[in-house]
Amino acid sequence: MSAPTSFRTVRWVRTLNLLAQAVLFITLFAGLNTLAVHYAWRFDLTKSHRHSLSPETLSYLKKLDVPVRIVVTLTDDGENEQVSQAYRDVGALLREYGYATENNDKGRVTTEFIDVFQRRRDAEALGIDQSNIVLVMCGDKRRIVKLDDLYDVKDQEKKGFLGEKAFTAAILDVSSPARKKIYFLQGHGEMQLDDVSPGRGLSSLKSELISRNFDVAQFDPSTHRKIPDDAAALVIAGPQGRYTPEEQEMLRQYLSTRAGRLLALLPPMYPSGLDDLLYEWGLLADDVVIYDNGSAGQNDNGDLILVPTDAGATHPTTKKLADYRIPLRFGLSRSIRPDPGRPLDNNLLVSPLVRSDPASSWGEHNYRERSAPVFDANVDLKGDVLAVVTASERVTAQGNLPFSVPGGRVIAFGSADWIANARLGVIGNLTLFMSAVDWATDRDVDLSVPIRPISKFQLSLNQDQLRHLRYSLFLLLPGAAALLGTIVYWTRRN
Repeated sequence: MSAPTSFRTVRWVRTLNLLAQAVLFITLFAGLNTLAVHYAWRFDLTKSHRHSLSPETLSYLKKLDVPVRIVVTLTDDGENEQVSQAYRDVGALLREYGYATENNDKGRVTTEFIDVFQRRRDAEALGIDQSNIVLVMCGDKRRIVKLDDLYDVKDQEKKGFLGEKAFTAAILDVSSPARKKIYFLQGHGEMQLDDVSPGRGLSSLKSELISRNFDVAQFDPSTHRKIPDDAAALVIAGPQGRYTPEEQEMLRQYLSTRAGRLLALLPPMYPSGLDDLLYEWGLLADDVVIYDNGSAGQNDNGDLILVPTDAGATHPTTKKLADYRIPLRFGLSRSIRPDPGRPLDNNLLVSPLVRSDPASSWGEHNYRERSAPVFDANVDLKGDVLAVVTASERVTAQGNLPFSVPGGRVIAFGSADWIANARLGVIGNLTLFMSAVDWATDRDVDLSVPIRPISKFQLSLNQDQLRHLRYSLFLLLPGAAALLGTIVYWTRRN
């Protein structure tokens, strides 16, 4: 083929060549993007696998057959480093949930970030009235994950990120077709769910339980012969009368034969008639009123300042309170402690969780006297044996298997007014009750999800090292660049 003989022909050939190159480049670019979208490979090369979900979470997401929506109200707030860190950690983690379910048309997990202050209408439509939370929704089921649920804290310092465990548990909860039902017992002067009074009403608590995907109802054991079959847990909230032996036997059967769960809030001055049941579970409700004359033990309103015990620092019910060093404020309280004369039972685990100050508190036996309470060593209980919240759990081994199966669970409180409308908003009180409900209903099940460590990098330099670094940055590096340029210039010139 002869070469082109005119400049016009050369220009056309060059133009066609450029067009062909452009078409080939666009085709290559589109083909690579198509392969990346449909056949993407993702590798997590980080040391702690920050961008990978655990095998257990992936297996649950693979079987998810309903869509789950996650609404995050965290913001990248530069003034609050804790919120900013949580915003970054949560955002990176929830992207992995989206990647894991992007090919699951039925059970896709979607995430949306909302600033509740800028998008008030959207937040109100979703029923969100606070910031710095994560709302997990599936249909009409909702579960809130708070900021303090996301981190493992020791000595007020974040040690690990618990986001995957919290989000996976929340997704499993809201995607479950059934709701767990909690019955509040009635017929003995207990506190009422629909009562809006500040002192003994539980209307605020009822709203909190419903918002956390629980069904609540009332049940009178005096008019029935059996605890309902759908009872996930029972709550005895401040009875003012005695339970009959028949009612006590009904509760005993529920706990022992059906691995039932009971939260008993037993205020002082009112005999409950449950002494035999408590004894069977290794608990002793003392007929005392706790007083504390320490500087930080009882405030001017008479509220008792309580702190978790050593056992409470690791128990799921009070671990969060111990990690963040959140005190509790109870009203008039009695002691409910491990019974020193309880029957020997290796399968029964009894743990005192919350106590008053052992150095300055005591259990007053003569609380009915009008005189000012004074500790009497011959009559009253010393502070080191007192406990205001105690948990009891029966665990049974299954043959020769290397694990145990949890049986019934009982958690007893020496006061009841702390969950009333007037006190539920006190910091720590709502957290304690919800943690107790989660523990009683097995919502605290420990998934096999590893804790993601929080890596911290800190550069420590003394004054001499800082001076050498300054000279290196301002003199050494520019000088090296100038020297290299001079060498290149001299080489090209000669």
